[in-house]
Order: sequence, then structure tokens, then C-alpha cells
Amino acid sequence: MSGPASSLSHGGDGIRSGSVADGRPLRPGVDISHRAILYLEAINVSFDGFRALNDLSLTVDAGELRCVIGPNGAGKTSLFNCISGFYRPNAGTILFEGRDIGRVHPPARAKIGLARTFQNIALFRGMTVLDNIKLGRHAHMRTGLLDALVYWGPARLEEIEVRAEIEQRVIDFLEIDHIRNQPVAALSYGLRKRVELARALAMRPKVLMLDEPVAGMNREEREDIARFILDVKQEWGVTILMVEHDMSLVMDISDHVVVLNFGKVIARGLPAEVAANEEVVRAYLGDGDVTALQARIQGARAA
Repeated sequence: MSGPASSLSHGGDGIRSGSVADGRPLRPGVDISHRAILYLEAINVSFDGFRALNDLSLTVDAGELRCVIGPNGAGKTSLFNCISGFYRPNAGTILFEGRDIGRVHPPARAKIGLARTFQNIALFRGMTVLDNIKLGRHAHMRTGLLDALVYWGPARLEEIEVRAEIEQRVIDFLEIDHIRNQPVAALSYGLRKRVELARALAMRPKVLMLDEPVAGMNREEREDIARFILDVKQEWGVTILMVEHDMSLVMDISDHVVVLNFGKVIARGLPAEVAANEEVVRAYLGDGDVTALQARIQGARAA
């Protein structure tokens, strides 16, 4: 297997014929497959001279589960922050359903169908499970500020509708009905991760970005979350982009895998193909060259 930009580069990327065959990014305006719901081209993100993402290009097809892996510091969370709008790239293009969302603010991106969970749980610990999940629907609420303060008429009816939908569609789906009225602070770590997933699902996502959804969980909790993720993809028809370090989970449930290292894509393709890629193995395990490792450490310190 060759290194970066190998024959894996176009595995499942949904780019039409006529694209550059050697893996180079497409030019802005080039036609892409109708299957591509999310498309990033030549994304660059720098912090005080350190380049977190380096000319990164990525395509996610509608209905697939694509996993992004890589060593710590490879740029995975920076990628998610760019897609969700928390970071604005120094250069590059982000298309969602063919629309350039580079200048769209995070709440507006949530409204059009981009939802995410976070590596570190971001819930309101003093609020109940149900109230935390309902916050995920805020971007879609039609009620104005005055109606919400008065809580009468349309505001009350919309609240009732939202609560009923969340209870029937999200809470029952994730099997957390027994804790819906408990404060988040009283829950175990695994249940809090499930509540965060529920809040993201309440946003009615078209693309669901999961940032290390099983980190810190025991085996039973990991199996439960894996089952829910597959059901979201298959039963809800939601496209999933996932960052995860649990390689057994990645290999079991992913349709395609993208590997980052130092902000660059070094391989992409089917899980088994990526696992056998020599460049990926070196990125995770090194090549045994102590001198090269010392040089990398010194370079990182200098940066």
C-alpha cells in the first residue's frame, strides 16, 4: 500500500469523473456528486504560526458514516470546529448541500442541519435531562421573545409540541425515559454522554458530528452507543461524521475512514484498507527511528 494520496484517496468520496485523479483538491465551483452533502476544499487553520489544518480536503456523502481518526494533535477537533463555525478557516471552502457556509454563524449552521456533540461534555449540570435536550431544538423555535416571556398562545402550543416530539422520538429512542426528570449532575458519565447525543438529535440534524462519542466509557456503554449510532444512520437517515480513538468501534461501524496527521489527510478509504496502510501505522506507532522522533519533538517545541 502506498502512502498519502494513494488509490484510497477517492474511495467513497462521491466526486464525479473529471475530478483530479491524483487526489489534489478540486477547484471552487467544480461539480461534485449529488451524494456529497458536505464538502471541504483546501482548508487551512493557523494559530500563532502553528498550522492546525494544512490544505485539508474532505467529502462526506449523504447517508454514510465517515470516521476521522489520527494521533492526538492531528487536527480532528479543529476540523469539527471549522465545520460547525467555531473556527473560521484562514483559507478554503466549506459547502453544505452545495451552499457555501464559510460566513454562516454557528446558530444558523445548526438550523440548516449541522449538529455536533463535544469531546468534553457540554451540558447544563443543574438542569434536568429533558430541559437539556429541549435546548437542542432552540434553533428551530418559531416563537418570538415576547411570546416566550408571556408563555401564552403560540409559545405554549409550540412548547407542548416540542416536548411531545422529543419524548416520543428522542428520549424513547435512546432509552432514557427513566432519567428524563433527573438533573444532569446526578447522572453517571455514560448517561451524560447519551444525553448529549439526545440534545444533538433534537436539533433535527442532516449531518451529525460526533466528537469521541465513546471516550471514557466501559464496554457495555460503548456497545450501547455504537448501536444507537448505527440506528441513527439507518433508521433516521442521518449522515454521520465521527471522530474516535476506539479503533475497534471505527473498524466495526464506519463506511469510510479518513486519517489525519499534523493537519493533513494521509489516507482515506474502507476501514480494512486504511488499517493496512503503512503511512497510517507509522503515524500511530512511529517507524522506530529515534533520531527522527527527536527531530519531530524539537520541531514541535520550536513551533
